[in-house]
Amino acid sequence: MTRRSIVLALLFSLIVTPSAGASGLPAAKPEQVGLSSERLERIGQVLRADVERGRIPGAVVLVARKGRVAAIHAVGFRDKAAGAPMTPDAIFRIASMTKPMVTVAAMSLVEEGRLLISDPVSKYIPQLAKMQVGIERVPAEREMTIQDLMRHTSGLTYGNRGKTEVHKLYPESSNVSSQTLTMDEFIERLGKTPLLHQPGTTWEYGLSIDVLGRVVEVVAGKPLQAEERIYRPLKMTDTSFLVPPDKRARIAHPLPKHPDTGKDYVVPDPTVRRKFDCGGGCAVSTAGDYARFAQMLLNRGTLDGARVLSPRIVEYMTSDHLGPSVSRGSSYIAGPGYTWGLGFAVRQEKGIAPMPGSPGDFFWPGAFATYWWADPKEELVVVSMLQAPLGRHYSQLVRSLVYQAIVE
Repeated sequence: MTRRSIVLALLFSLIVTPSAGASGLPAAKPEQVGLSSERLERIGQVLRADVERGRIPGAVVLVARKGRVAAIHAVGFRDKAAGAPMTPDAIFRIASMTKPMVTVAAMSLVEEGRLLISDPVSKYIPQLAKMQVGIERVPAEREMTIQDLMRHTSGLTYGNRGKTEVHKLYPESSNVSSQTLTMDEFIERLGKTPLLHQPGTTWEYGLSIDVLGRVVEVVAGKPLQAEERIYRPLKMTDTSFLVPPDKRARIAHPLPKHPDTGKDYVVPDPTVRRKFDCGGGCAVSTAGDYARFAQMLLNRGTLDGARVLSPRIVEYMTSDHLGPSVSRGSSYIAGPGYTWGLGFAVRQEKGIAPMPGSPGDFFWPGAFATYWWADPKEELVVVSMLQAPLGRHYSQLVRSLVYQAIVE
């Protein structure tokens, strides 16, 4: 990479005109929506410093308030090896940020009367009836339900979430499984694998939304990739499970090595068709596209005249679905101060959580350091896109940098 390409990338790392890359969301000057331009600049300053230090290749951060985009920071490199600057329309692997979209697709089927939240999963996937629990393989006390899938209380887990004998029987993730197994093979394997917990008793992050994605396919009668009840009405034109040839030049690439360990950092290739579309973590998107999805939820189900969900269903999704009877356990990664709704974590308190926010805000990150949240009290939507192994750090960092910029 030449010195000239480095200079160009750093020069480009400014607040971009909000209308650029915002997928049609209206733009505003920060002060028009109660934000400080000067304080918003800190987002770019902090991220540019980490680009220069070799911590991240680049990033895109979109900040919208009161339904209007006040800032889009495009920082560093989309492809550092090629010297290509980051652009607002860069396409990112969003991993588990796929989960909220699939949950919304399922809830739209609930609204149509084609699916009930209380339905046993086996009604749609018979292979998951009569599941067993634990390495002792005791019978499940009840079947997992659609609600269990949406709130991660099904008993399904990820193989990399622990070291027990049960964890060893599970795939590491759907990102890995979907490259080697067909959907039928994936479901067949899960049907023969014991659950980690009794359904409905414990929050356990895992393959629940991948199974929910299959339920959506069965009920809708089409592959997840073809399910357009979200993408089309919201005009999310760059969100998919496969990047087509004409968009490949926009893919954001990570650094080849982990900045701390020096080990190779391997991410999936979104230009290669998988054997199945995994609803738990295989989609790609842009900051602008995902902002439209988040804004729809903040607007209680509607955007630009298109209604995806009813207001009452969004309220239901953003309510507490765990209650005192469900154990969070030591593996509860939503963190203190947050409960779980349907598809994402939901904040319950002003304090307690180790990051700023408001009661009722909801979020979920992706494994490759993508992150979003919506804050109804502050009328705020933020999407932060990186491709790095340091995701949790940047989630909290961007939160702090955004909230300090709110001045009204």
